[in-house]
Parts: sequence; C-alpha cells; structure tokens
Amino acid sequence: MLGIQFKEVGKALFTRGLVSSHSGNLSVRLNDEKMLITRRGSQLGVLSDQDLIETGIVKNDLQTPLASVELPVHRAILQHTNAGAIVHAHPPHAIALSMTETEIVSEQAEHYELGKIPVLGWNQDTRPGCLSEEVAEALKTHKIVLVHGHGSFATGQILEEAYKYTAALEEVCQVLWLVKSLRKAR
Repeated sequence: MLGIQFKEVGKALFTRGLVSSHSGNLSVRLNDEKMLITRRGSQLGVLSDQDLIETGIVKNDLQTPLASVELPVHRAILQHTNAGAIVHAHPPHAIALSMTETEIVSEQAEHYELGKIPVLGWNQDTRPGCLSEEVAEALKTHKIVLVHGHGSFATGQILEEAYKYTAALEEVCQVLWLVKSLRKAR
C-alpha cells in the first residue's frame, strides 16, 4: 500500500515537472521510531520497492547510508511536527521566486489555504540536508515552506496531501510569475 503511494506521488511530481530525473524525495512516518524514505539518488518518476528505505527517525541503522541526502531534514520534521508524510520537491517557478522574495504571498495561496509561504535560508547554507531545524520549526505553523534557491518541503498526513500543497505552491508561483511578467511588459 505505501509502496503504491510513493510510486503514484513520485510519478505525479515528475510528470508535472516538480522534480527532475533524480531530484526530490518522499518520506512517511511508520511509527514513533521508524520512517520510510526514498533512496539516495532515486528517480521519483519510476520508483521501485528497492527505492524505499526503512530507517530510524532518531537513530541510525544499517539502512541509513542508503537514505536520501535530505534525511536530516525529514528526520527533524518528523521529530518536531505531527506530520505523517513529507514531500521535498524542486518546483521551478517557486524556486525562481524564492531567489527574489522572502515569502510567497498571493490571494490564490489563500484559496488553497496555504497562507503566506516563508522562504527560508537567505544568506545561509542551503545545500541538501542543511536548515533541518529551521524547516521543521516553520512547518509547525505552515503546510509548505521554500528554501531559498533550493526547493520546497511540504507536510501532510499522507503523501497525497503533501503533494497537493506542492502542486498548489507551483501553480501559485506560476501565476505570480505571469503577473510580474505582464507588469514589466507594460
């Protein structure tokens, strides 16, 4: 069942252009101690059962080295929020706007019940695995956050919910991008 959810959401993210061939990662909370996360370097668009790694939310085990490079961020989110699932993606319009905005504000975002979407990591190291605590803290009060020039992290009770927020963020950013372009054309 979980494997099917991972495969469906991974394929949807890839098909919609929210991740490239080997970018992005997914995870779900299995219980208070264990999580399932995509394998380091996996292709979300064509996930197999071997791409799903069970490891500890707090403790390392033999599977930990196989997990996504974003494992520290996923762990922090699961440790500090009640999230059941996490989607980390690289939506292009959202990333572009994260390089010029400190938060994404739109009436359209309100329609999706996203509120103001913070952009974290200005003047900080935003490489994969960094900003774990900042992302987790922000996700206590937001459904999705952006990391400056890097990508988004969304939470939900199931992967499909976190995917919904990711797709909505990119749609909001596409509209904002178009509005900004139209204003410049005048």
